[in-house]
This record gives sequence, structure tokens and C-alpha cells, in this order.
Amino acid sequence: MVFRDSLKHPKMKVEGVEHESPVMAGLQSHVSLQLPLPSNQNLRISQDDWHLLAYLLLAHKTNTKGVGQGLLDKEVRALTFGYMGLNGKKPIIVARSGENHGGQSSDNSLLPGLNDDMALDILAWSSRSNYPNLACLNRKFRSLIGSGYLYKLRRQLGIIEHWVYLACNMMPWEAFDPMRQKWMRLPRIPCDDCFTCADKESLAVGSELLVFGRELSGFAIWMYSLVTHDWSKCPLMNLPRCLFGSSSLGEIAIVAGGSDKNGNVLQSAELYNSEVGTWQTLPNMNFPRKLCSGFFMDGKFYVIGGMSSHTDCLACGEEYNIETRSWRRIENMYPGRDAGTFHPAMRSPPLVAVVNNQLYSADQATNEVKKYDKVNNSWSVVKRLPVRADSSYGWGLAFKACGNSLLVIGAGGHGGHDDGVIVLHSWDPEEGNRDGQEWNVLAVKARAGAFVYNCAVMGC
Repeated sequence: MVFRDSLKHPKMKVEGVEHESPVMAGLQSHVSLQLPLPSNQNLRISQDDWHLLAYLLLAHKTNTKGVGQGLLDKEVRALTFGYMGLNGKKPIIVARSGENHGGQSSDNSLLPGLNDDMALDILAWSSRSNYPNLACLNRKFRSLIGSGYLYKLRRQLGIIEHWVYLACNMMPWEAFDPMRQKWMRLPRIPCDDCFTCADKESLAVGSELLVFGRELSGFAIWMYSLVTHDWSKCPLMNLPRCLFGSSSLGEIAIVAGGSDKNGNVLQSAELYNSEVGTWQTLPNMNFPRKLCSGFFMDGKFYVIGGMSSHTDCLACGEEYNIETRSWRRIENMYPGRDAGTFHPAMRSPPLVAVVNNQLYSADQATNEVKKYDKVNNSWSVVKRLPVRADSSYGWGLAFKACGNSLLVIGAGGHGGHDDGVIVLHSWDPEEGNRDGQEWNVLAVKARAGAFVYNCAVMGC
């Protein structure tokens, strides 16, 4: 598929310096083999099953008696450990107590022939697409998957696998796994009709998808958990709001600005910790703003664009330093776009995305991708958008970062006509525009309508 060539790195990203993985270290210490290198056309197939092969070799070397039969059980044979996309880097492995079990296995071990420390590392390195299947093996696997520990371990090891979550029209949320080119429909949110039909905002943080909206009783936040695969109510913010700017960094997220239930433009900001499920009030920004956008860059949170009142637009941006708990104003960080005949309140919040700590925006008026220069506080055009953003002035279009690539998700059809099809486009900025590099089509979602209401990219 196109995605395997164009988004090789975003599939799974490894942060950290070079260290040996448990699989490779185990192979070197237990097995002395010379394996032939696969040809290019078979490289992906060999890499897909490399971790499973390593496990088989390790288990056979460590406990040859009685292990083979367990390994070849039908359920275990069905497992496939996905290609990790290491890009030449190796994971950080932290030694833990109990790691050396003298090569002894037990009937209670996760993987026969391996101590649980090594087994957990192997399972953490496997694709999270496999976790539902792993949970069906037995009670111990079901308990492990249900505890959410593997996601915490992946975060410690710096393993990031990106999925795209979409809500189009009134259909249930769907998740797209780029590595397997697979769409998965999430359960319907058990909300009232008011929440279903009202405008909503979304945010992916940690292993949770948060959807903000209004129910008959007032503001509400519904949370989808990757661990439970179900929706539940999330605690409300200290000051509930809508039309805010937001972004996440690992297990934390920050929301800033917005409007309260009475329509007042807010100056406050809050931090959400997905590990404990709590909201913390942060110092106020320098200016109130709504219809703004937020993002993390170089470890700091930024908010740009928006309106300070129902008529006044903001060109300045603000930077929040988490360590010093302070805001810094940045003049003309997002100069006002020409709204033409549109009222400023009719256009979408700024469409922004950060790839490798580089900020990009999709201009709703000119249909261009622009790159931000941190030193000169200026923008330059780098590419045309693959779809029109000006037709609905930015609404109904998603502009997101996915690993090392930019994603543009919007309506598409044959001959440029809307056929109720949503198209996912990607482009790697590191590739530049050399050789006429165009947007790659990652996936096409038929019968999805022509409008992207909400979109979030979750990396965990």
C-alpha cells in the first residue's frame, strides 16, 4: 500500500539513544545463527514476523523440553508481531529486579521459556493492533491487556504508534490503523441527542480520546479508553468551555481560552492529566480568546489565532512554559488572514500541525501549506493543499501531524466532485518538493459523507 512507503517512520516511532532491544540481545546471548538477509520484495514480510521468530528461537534455546508444543498451540501460531519501523534505532531497556530467573520457566509464565520481564518487553514492542487478540488467549493475557500496563511500558520505552480517529456526519467514531490499512468502528457514545447533534471538539491524550460537547444538562466530556474499548464520562473542567485551543503531550493535555456557557470569551487555561483523570487550573493567558488553536512545540504549549471578542481577531500568539508556569506574548505570530466576504467568526480556528518541532499551517483562504520560521517569526509557502479549504473556509477539513508526516483529511471524489468520500492524504516535509513530490493517498473512506466533524491522532 502507499502508506507503507510514504509513512514508514510514523507507523511506530522510537525515542532514545541506541541500546539493544531484549529480542536482539536475547538472540545474541542465546542463539548463534547466521540468518540470510531477505530480498527487498520480501523485507516487509520478514520484518513483520521478526519478533515472533526471535521469541521462538529464544524459547527453544532456553527451554527445549516441553516448550515447542506450547509454542505451536493454535492460538499462539495465529499471533503476528507487527513491524516496528525502528529506523536504525534501538530501544532503551531498563533492567528490573527479577530479570534473571536462571533460565527457568514456569507454567504461570506469559510466554513459555521466557521470564515475564522479557515477555512484557516483547509484547510492548508488538503492534497494539494485536492487543485485542492477545486478550482472547487466556485470563492472564486478558488481565494484562485490561490493566493498561503495556501502554505505560510502551511510553517508557519510547514506542509510539499512530492511529487516526475520525467522526464524519452523524456516524460513530472510526479509527484508522495506517500500519494495517484497517478501519475500525468505535462503539456509539451513550450520550443524549443534544450531544449527538451539537458541535463537538476532540483531543487525544495518553491512551484516551476525549470528545467535548453539550448535553441537555450542560457541558459534557465523553472519554473513549483504548484499555476498556468503551466510553465513559470524563470529569468536567474546573471552568467548562467550548471553542478552545488544545493539544496533548504524552499523558497530559492543555486547553486554553474558549467560551463559557454564557458566551463569555475566556482567558483561563487548564491542564488535564490522563493518568489520574484530573484537571488543574493554570495561570491566565495575557488575552482572552476563542476559536483559537493550540499545539506543543519544543516542550512548550502555544496558542495562536482566534478572537478576543465577537468582532476582534488576534494576530498574536502566546507561549506557555510548563516549568515556570508563565505565559509569553508573541506579536504577529499568526497574522490575520484575508477573510474576504466572510465574517471572521465564520472561519475555522487556525489549521496547524507540528512535525518534528516544526510548525505548519493550512491557509483556509489560499489553500496553501505554510511553514513557520521561529527565528524571524514569519511564514513561507511550501506546498499546495491536496483539497480545497476555502470552500467551507476551513471547516470540514482536518490538518494533523502523524509521526514525521502531515495529514490532510477532507472530501474527495471522482473528477474532483463530492461523492460522499473522505480521502486521507500524507506528505513528509523532510522529502521536500524534490522530484515533484506530491501528496500520497493513504486511504479512501467511502460513504463517509463530505465533512470531517472531528479528528484526532493518537500516538501510544
